[in-house]
Amino acid sequence: MTRPLIGVTAYVEPASWGVWREVPAVLVPQAYVRAVTAAGGRALVLPPDDLDADVVRVLDGLVLAGGADVDPGRYGQLPAPRTESRPGRDAGELALLDGALAAGLPVLGVCRGMQLLVVAGGGTLHQHLPDLVGHEGHRPAPGVYGGHGVRFTPGSLAARVMAGVDRVDSYHHQAVADPGRLAVTGWSDDGVVEAVEDPDRPFVLGVQWHPENAADPRPLTALVRAAGQRAGAPS
Repeated sequence: MTRPLIGVTAYVEPASWGVWREVPAVLVPQAYVRAVTAAGGRALVLPPDDLDADVVRVLDGLVLAGGADVDPGRYGQLPAPRTESRPGRDAGELALLDGALAAGLPVLGVCRGMQLLVVAGGGTLHQHLPDLVGHEGHRPAPGVYGGHGVRFTPGSLAARVMAGVDRVDSYHHQAVADPGRLAVTGWSDDGVVEAVEDPDRPFVLGVQWHPENAADPRPLTALVRAAGQRAGAPS
């Protein structure tokens, strides 16, 4: 049986390997690819490209990966001092998202990807979460994930995907303020939005934590399963 093809959006960042130092590179943490493969999918890494979204015609699902902040201009704000955005990535991913939604693909947004879903849906973000909650628990230190409790709306897609899970690991300094057209269906134990979804679509889910790093990466597994079911459905 053909594996469902899952697009995973990528970064363009300076990287070093071998004899090369600080070379602009297209990259994404291998954990995303590993999770997609383990769930029975085939990952296709997608660099930022806003010329068109034609690639969605060959995809069965889309993962909007984590990374730098969404440009605040996208939701009508000026950048705060700690905001670090990648406008080129925003443009490419928003084009892909529009194409994926138009095609009815399952979509999963992870961390930044969830925030991009919210902005695309007319919502807004808090640009620096510690100013709101008074602590650094969601990003304790550079490269250190923060573990915390989480709860979900009973009966929601998030609750079905995460049944029995009450703790997750996050790494973010921004958060959802207004979800726009999406429904909030998950919260951390300090009230920060942890999951959003589109109740009018079979599988459009955003999670604020990083499931790709979990031993049981349920949101990614569920995305691949939904993509496989869609790909195998009669046309």
